[in-house]
Amino acid sequence: MAGGRRGAQVTEKETGGMGKMPKKMTPFVSAFLILLFFPSSISFANVFRSFPLSSKHGINQNLERPISRFGVFDTSKYGRLQLNNGVALTPQMGWNSWNFFACNINETVIRETADALISTGLAALGYNYVNIDDCWSSSLRNKEGNMVPDPETFPSGIKALANYVHEKGLKLGIYSDAGVFTCQVRPGSLFHETGDAELFASWGVDYLKYDNCYNLGIGPKKRYPPMRDALNATGRTIFYSLCEWGQDDPALWADAVGNSWRTTDDINDTWISMTTIADLNDKWAAYAGPGGWNDPDMLEVGNGGMVYHEYRAHFSIWALMKAPLLIGCDVRNMSVETLEILSNKEVISVNQDVLGVQGRKVSASGTDNCRQIWAGPLSKNRLVVALWNRCTKSVTITATWEVLGLDPSISVSIRDIWKHKDLPGNTNGAFGTKVESHACEMYIFTPLPALYSAM
Repeated sequence: MAGGRRGAQVTEKETGGMGKMPKKMTPFVSAFLILLFFPSSISFANVFRSFPLSSKHGINQNLERPISRFGVFDTSKYGRLQLNNGVALTPQMGWNSWNFFACNINETVIRETADALISTGLAALGYNYVNIDDCWSSSLRNKEGNMVPDPETFPSGIKALANYVHEKGLKLGIYSDAGVFTCQVRPGSLFHETGDAELFASWGVDYLKYDNCYNLGIGPKKRYPPMRDALNATGRTIFYSLCEWGQDDPALWADAVGNSWRTTDDINDTWISMTTIADLNDKWAAYAGPGGWNDPDMLEVGNGGMVYHEYRAHFSIWALMKAPLLIGCDVRNMSVETLEILSNKEVISVNQDVLGVQGRKVSASGTDNCRQIWAGPLSKNRLVVALWNRCTKSVTITATWEVLGLDPSISVSIRDIWKHKDLPGNTNGAFGTKVESHACEMYIFTPLPALYSAM
């Protein structure tokens, strides 16, 4: 949702018969599942071609299908492309205007942001979507029934802005709503899907974030597919991002509709919001994969509400969860620490790994389950392991091979991907380290030989 923060014009409230704005979420107590690791290296090379948006799933016939070693882990959908339209083979990366600017946007901000993505090197790392959120349009449609860019803030129009972004090798995203109004009471696209999709395509738009406000009480399963079909009919490849707030469990149905789907309410720039949302998103790990991803909302890194260790943990867990990496700060004025976090190539490579399996929480212990281990399989028989200290003081967190699903006899080489160094020797049986309060240490385990335990 483009919700009520940082100068937004409409705060969370009930909207009568027009649907509700989301309420504050409650924490989800996640189940601690034993993680399956796949026994073979997977290659996605030369598998995909471009497809139009479709409600049908594709099957990647070239993948070796892993044998489930643990009966509690469902691998029945492995190799099944989500939305088979040639985009989102890895989670989307880029920037979105809402978290920092809210409604205070204009075409100069968007142009300067595109410039900054290039000059900082972030674009070269994969941050290639420049996404305009709510408040870009006028309050009313024109006499032809079309949306119109706000003449004061976007006087050159969206097409000119898209051309500018495209000339830099980047892509432009735009925002609308599966309701009669957007969350900031601009025209929504409900019942205007065909015309709006054609307009977006004519402007050269590459990405659509589609929100959930003022929805007339119509269920999301009815409101979101028409825009998928309308985008498909344009013939232009447009990433379709559903922002349904997780209210109707979109992970269970949106894989046939969009390329990503919000699993939670809006994030805000606080430790409690970020950790709560991570736990909520963890529930749906088995439903993400190439073509369609769980979306726990955009990054808050660099916006000032958390400290360095917390922001680094935020970025680490979002990368491990295969969440979209959409920067939410002002990239024109980043601190050195913010750029350091956002530009960590090794952490980004976890997020963009071609295996495309969402990592999850595999262990939690201590007071309020604050000593946590998150892990996930990567290509080439590797594992990513995050030791996350959500306690109020420094603690030692140890990951045992049993928790990670490794055979007790196996040894691994370990690389610290925040310190960018290999740990000396090989490790067997367990690995632990002291972790500062609210920090997250992140490692790549490479088993030697690549064998996994059976239960």
